[in-house]
Amino acid sequence: MKRSLNSLTGYTMRATDGEIGKVKEFYFDDQTWTIRYLILETGSWFFGRKVLISPEALTGIDSVNCAFDVNITKEQVKTSPDIDTDMPVYRQQEELLFAHYPWTSYWGGGYGGFASGTPWMIPPVPVSVEQTIDTEKNKNETEPKGDTHLRSTAKTLDFKIHAEDGETGTFADLIIDDASWQIKFLVVDMSDWKSDKRVLISPDSINQIKHSTENVIINLTVDELKNSPDYDPTEPVNEVVETNFRDYYGRLVSTE
Repeated sequence: MKRSLNSLTGYTMRATDGEIGKVKEFYFDDQTWTIRYLILETGSWFFGRKVLISPEALTGIDSVNCAFDVNITKEQVKTSPDIDTDMPVYRQQEELLFAHYPWTSYWGGGYGGFASGTPWMIPPVPVSVEQTIDTEKNKNETEPKGDTHLRSTAKTLDFKIHAEDGETGTFADLIIDDASWQIKFLVVDMSDWKSDKRVLISPDSINQIKHSTENVIINLTVDELKNSPDYDPTEPVNEVVETNFRDYYGRLVSTE
């Protein structure tokens, strides 16, 4: 099922032994266009600390009660590595996280970026996490320590969309497949054109996300966006919406 990330923000997360907080934002990979983490703000039971939860932990989405069910416990959350979600996420920190939970590391490959095989089995680690961190510390100090392809939705939404021939609107939302957590569409708000029009674009249309200038650079023209099918955020992205999207952009390709 296709879902808007904006509609999932604020969902309660339910562990196997009770509620553990609310989802505040998401981290996505701008190379594979996959959601890598849900950022959970815990309740008073854990001082409101923010923690990272992999989509692999999800066992269900309760749309009626606006809740995610996960196969982890409160104790696992309490003893998870302390990662500052307001800072870039280091691969070393991710390794600690994936050593703590029974999740398969997404950088190992496989469907949707997850490693193939038994989903809840901890993968064998040839060296200790501590050894890995020591090795990383000995690398050139100029090498980036954070995963520069992990993007925060909260920090990226409202970035300006720049087409090939001018600014066209703002980055308003992401549409994901809740089975694979792959990002299928980006939502562009065209209100800068004095219109309530919103449109969908494919991740394939993105050339670059520039955090320094808060811009998303796309390989479409202003007119191509202005004439694309309207997106209604109150309606689901169903087969009809996707067919209209493919037909429109397919015609553009066929006329080039």
